[in-house]
Amino acid sequence: MLKIAVLVSGGGTNLQAIIDAVEKGKIRDTQIVKVISNKADAYALQRAEKHGIPAQAVVRKDYPDKAAFHEALLAAVDAAGADLIVLAGFLVVLPPEMIRKYRRRIINIHPSLIPSFCGDGFYGLRVHEAVLARGVKVTGATVHFVDEGTDTGPIIVQKAVEVKEGDTPEVLQRRVMEEAEWILLPAVIDDIAAGKLKIGGEE
Repeated sequence: MLKIAVLVSGGGTNLQAIIDAVEKGKIRDTQIVKVISNKADAYALQRAEKHGIPAQAVVRKDYPDKAAFHEALLAAVDAAGADLIVLAGFLVVLPPEMIRKYRRRIINIHPSLIPSFCGDGFYGLRVHEAVLARGVKVTGATVHFVDEGTDTGPIIVQKAVEVKEGDTPEVLQRRVMEEAEWILLPAVIDDIAAGKLKIGGEE
């Protein structure tokens, strides 16, 4: 049984896609052992509770400095006892000690075709605004392992999504979610659970 912890900052649409896939058997032999958010009011926490999944908020302002916050975040992750950590819209730069401790056991979903529209400042709606401003015809989503950089870890899988005439950032964001993110992330987790994709060890 693959145990996963999901880290979120907002509404948790990707979390919901994972929950639905686990419940429908599309992700096999997998249990979500914990959902952690850096925001106490994140709707993702309510999604977790509705499905009987332990949920916890670790909020920066509750700690005297960034080091104490990072320590608390790592403690929360450690306590989950997860084999795999899934970043699903988690807008916090992970502390280096967490990346070292969970090398090749942390995956992230990013709403573009890396290396385009990624790195510092590219998250959420900002990605789709940049895509439209640049005028590209194809965007998409990427699942990758997390390393010390921002969106720089080894790519696992990508899926392209067409940019259509008249798209707004919100419309494009929704299409990328529906056609790429909500498909890719559950599929990668299932591949890990089935042993088709190895985690841990050295890169």
